[in-house]
Amino acid sequence: MSQAKQTDGERVVAQDASPEIAEALSSMRAEIDSIDREILGLLNRRAHCVKRVGDLKQGGRMGPIYVAARERDLVHSLMENNPGPFPNAAIPHVYREIISATRSLEERVRVAFLGPDGTFSHQAASRQFGAQVDLVPVTTLRDVFTLTERGDTHFGVVPVENTIEGPITVTFDALVETDVTICSEIKLEISQHLMSRTGRLQDIQKVASHPQPLAQCRGWLDANLHGIETIETTSTAAAAQLAHADEKVASIGSEVTAEVYDLLTIASGIEDHRGNTTRFLVVGRETPAPSGQDLTSAIFTVRRDQSGALHDLLGPFARHGVNLTAVQSRPMKGKPWEYNFIVDLEGHQDEPDVRRALDEAAEIAASYKVLGSFPRALEVIGAREEAVER
Repeated sequence: MSQAKQTDGERVVAQDASPEIAEALSSMRAEIDSIDREILGLLNRRAHCVKRVGDLKQGGRMGPIYVAARERDLVHSLMENNPGPFPNAAIPHVYREIISATRSLEERVRVAFLGPDGTFSHQAASRQFGAQVDLVPVTTLRDVFTLTERGDTHFGVVPVENTIEGPITVTFDALVETDVTICSEIKLEISQHLMSRTGRLQDIQKVASHPQPLAQCRGWLDANLHGIETIETTSTAAAAQLAHADEKVASIGSEVTAEVYDLLTIASGIEDHRGNTTRFLVVGRETPAPSGQDLTSAIFTVRRDQSGALHDLLGPFARHGVNLTAVQSRPMKGKPWEYNFIVDLEGHQDEPDVRRALDEAAEIAASYKVLGSFPRALEVIGAREEAVER
């Protein structure tokens, strides 16, 4: 029976160990090898089941290839029933890749995101869909919607709001103007990292990044690189490209940026305020079925001369016991001083109380559109994926 190659550290232990310990270590490594083969066998058994599911769905022309609620609930069930000692925090990351790999046996999923590679949108898409998908970088948020709307990609990932910077208005406008639906949400903790080619702080003469990360890290930069020139770029990826080209330039961005552009991390978590989180949406062309833990987003317009319109608009939700999680206003294009009201609420549009509240609000509004009903994200994905909030 062949054994896995030993590391230098393992060889040192084996050399220093007594014959009894060395024999026990050898036996345990053989058992681990056997377990790994069992795991591989089970993964292939799972893959065969997934292929059968894909064949059944294709034959019946039913069922989407990506079901966010199914994947979310599977991971949480495994975490709740995990007896240990395998760490709970690792389960989402392990199963994300297992699900991604087996999903690709049905069909290779294409996902558009705001590029280039290395942006936080890239990170969010990777964390949500895993490695076995085709990620398609585009140059504008509007392009994400366009490609998804016309079917060039199955899904798109777009930022919608940040806990510090607030709503992303371009995303809200595109949701209103395009024929896509929200399929799920992602909450990604944003952590900024300083990186360069050499990984040495003393080599740095300039720091480059998008204006927002530079502002979010101003205190750290003043304390550790006081007087160093800063360069504003169009994206964190563009900054990483500068750092890759010049070892005297450091960039600020995500861990994914460092990996994509072959940079070494100098310092991690250099943002001045912890808990900075961006909420992303996955947009597609099919409305997910109710999962029991959903959100619905809808947009309403009211007439300018309608006194108390917003109060009347929100009344049906209170009467039917539907909790509102957010209400935002956006100016209507071409109609000065008139507004769209975007309402986020708990529940799925197919649930009776939610449907009645939406229908009654629609009768009050001048116009109305459901932007999507989708499974809510029950955790924030940590920037370093060291823990998952439960």
